[in-house]
Amino acid sequence: MPPAFRLLAAAAALALAPLPAFAGKTLDAIKSRGQLACGVSTGVIGFSAADSQGQWKGLDVDVCKAIAAAVLGDPNKVRWVPLSSQQRFTALQSGEVDILSRNTTWSLTRDAGQGLHFAGVTYYDGQGFLVAKKTKVSSAKQLRNAEVCVQSGTTTEKNLADFARAQGIKIKPVVFDKFEASLKAFFSGRCQAYTTDASALAFIRAKEAPNPDDYQVLPELISKEPLGPAVRRGDDEWFAIVKWTVNALIEAEELGITQARVDSLKSSADPSVQRFLGVGEDLGKNLGLDRNWAARAVKAVGNYGEIFNRNLGAESPLKLPRGLNAQWNKGGILYALPLR
Repeated sequence: MPPAFRLLAAAAALALAPLPAFAGKTLDAIKSRGQLACGVSTGVIGFSAADSQGQWKGLDVDVCKAIAAAVLGDPNKVRWVPLSSQQRFTALQSGEVDILSRNTTWSLTRDAGQGLHFAGVTYYDGQGFLVAKKTKVSSAKQLRNAEVCVQSGTTTEKNLADFARAQGIKIKPVVFDKFEASLKAFFSGRCQAYTTDASALAFIRAKEAPNPDDYQVLPELISKEPLGPAVRRGDDEWFAIVKWTVNALIEAEELGITQARVDSLKSSADPSVQRFLGVGEDLGKNLGLDRNWAARAVKAVGNYGEIFNRNLGAESPLKLPRGLNAQWNKGGILYALPLR
């Protein structure tokens, strides 16, 4: 082969070869302090809330535990940082937290305009309304001239204004900085309706209402609310780790890899299962992690289905249906990117 062709062939091979993975400054800092700093809500049952013993639980909490297990080998090496709606983005941008896992909607403005990268969707939600049955309101379109309690600093506030404008009706938002204050105002009769994500409304009605049977969630959803974790821009290596850990939790459910079966499935002949559990191809090296990162994540918190059922579904007080959050091949739209 002429020298020129050999040079071209070598250049082509180099271009096709996988690039070595570097840890990135965020992962280096996490390893140095031995702890993941996770920004969570100040208390939304099912997503992130501290129980009576001070233990944090919820879908968003389990995402952080899975990441801590993947990168530090221990799901308990997490520092929980409760953040209000107004604080959350500043805390992430400033480096106070490494990840924001706090029932936060992925939108263009947040993704492109606030220095964030969303790492995937962990819950497909939509905004709804809660009303007292005594108001005789059965549709959101009947909220003409109504006062509606809403929390500030959220997409909820803007969606409410858009809905009123689109319907040609006047709605007066009654805005509160804190979640607890907005609930207190609604249940005291200050507002005719309360609006937030439908998943949160189910909890509010079941657990916060003086008598749940006196309240109902209206049938309409007025927005799309894809919720997921976010990281700062500027550290592609950390972004990749968070993104692929989220995908791993979803993929594990599709492959039938449960928290209890992680070890026993390492003898599986299925190449996809072998690859996932680090028995076959080593996917960890592309992330700057070892080959067992995904197995540790699932062993710590279970697969997505287990996380959902425990925090939001049949095994939880909320008992929410899977709906859109079912796997893509089981009637939902949950779809993991290929782990290969």
